[in-house]
Amino acid sequence: MAKLSIRDIDLTNKRVFIRVDFNVPLTEDGSEITDDTRIVATLPTIEYALRNKAKVILASHLGRPKGKPNMKYSLRPVVDRLRELLDKKEDDYSINVAFSPDCVGEIAEEMSRQLESRQVLLLENLRFHAEEEANDPAFAKELASLADVYVNDAFGSAHRAHASTEGITHYMKQSVAGLLMEKEITYLGKALESPEKPFVAIIGGSKISGKIDVIQNLLDKVDTLVIVGGMAYTFQRALGVTTGKSLVEEDKIGLAKETLAKAKAKGVKLLLPADNVLADAFANDAKTQEWDCTKNFPAEWQGLDIGPKSITAIEQVIAGAKTIVWNGPAGVFEFPKFAAGTNAIAHAVAKNKTATSIIGGGDSVSAINQAGVADQITHISTGGGASLEFLEGKKLPGVEALTDK
Repeated sequence: MAKLSIRDIDLTNKRVFIRVDFNVPLTEDGSEITDDTRIVATLPTIEYALRNKAKVILASHLGRPKGKPNMKYSLRPVVDRLRELLDKKEDDYSINVAFSPDCVGEIAEEMSRQLESRQVLLLENLRFHAEEEANDPAFAKELASLADVYVNDAFGSAHRAHASTEGITHYMKQSVAGLLMEKEITYLGKALESPEKPFVAIIGGSKISGKIDVIQNLLDKVDTLVIVGGMAYTFQRALGVTTGKSLVEEDKIGLAKETLAKAKAKGVKLLLPADNVLADAFANDAKTQEWDCTKNFPAEWQGLDIGPKSITAIEQVIAGAKTIVWNGPAGVFEFPKFAAGTNAIAHAVAKNKTATSIIGGGDSVSAINQAGVADQITHISTGGGASLEFLEGKKLPGVEALTDK
């Protein structure tokens, strides 16, 4: 990694501002956390700082409060959960987690000044201030004034140039990557720059428009590109097959044709579904039939998953891979009846023990967790949008702003 990491600097008695991603799902009234995955993911960085006698200041956004205080999006519920998690991890000293009712201003300044070594202060939601998303320099400078060192461990927000991810770095002597950020950059970077071959990418999801830049960038790097999910129907239309009521982006059929031609010219194997599971309605209890993808679909039916022949072909490709990147489900896996394809991919990726496997954010992560194989994956990205932009070959503002080694 070309950027400085938290491991590269002295943290002793320093006030360390760690930008974390505590954008966790809460109950409807905002009082309890329903999934603490994102908090757990950044614990190694927080613990590392505490072990090295830092005074830790944590900052995050939560939800979309639209630039003003809204207690439904308060980070206060995170404090208790964080205390529990840190107490479980560190038994040689007790962890005190304090909470500041604002992320800037007199109280935040006073609380950050009072911090002692191995104490933690969590600031209130950064997005209670419109200046955060506007990357306002004065607001960024106020955040920077709270600390001596800046650490970005929020890969999920690294694709946004906000005050706490990019602006703040202009007012700090050193800005470094946290352990989670370092892991993200290392795995995703290696997949793009020096992957072990054969390199297989599986791209799913509903629309080509959201993934076309990833597909185009990966065509220069992969040996096999597997297209599944709703976007596959646009490709099937490009091959001259009608697809009934399946999801199709009519204005992207030409782009799908170009992509097929580009793959052929580059010698990349582009694998589309050989068969589909069709449904007579968009519902879990719909009637279904398996359908050969070389034949026109019945007019009133729609594809909601890949079929058994497709599953077998994809499993074979995955089994022979040395690097696997997967982003996006193979069907409407929220409906158990149409989750077979996505689950099969999850198990096939987990079964290949010799490959480096990278799951890129969002629905694919849910699928891996649903299949119960998360512990058998090399790296599960915490940033849906950020991992997509990284795979597109874009520079992420939050990463670019960090200090070079």
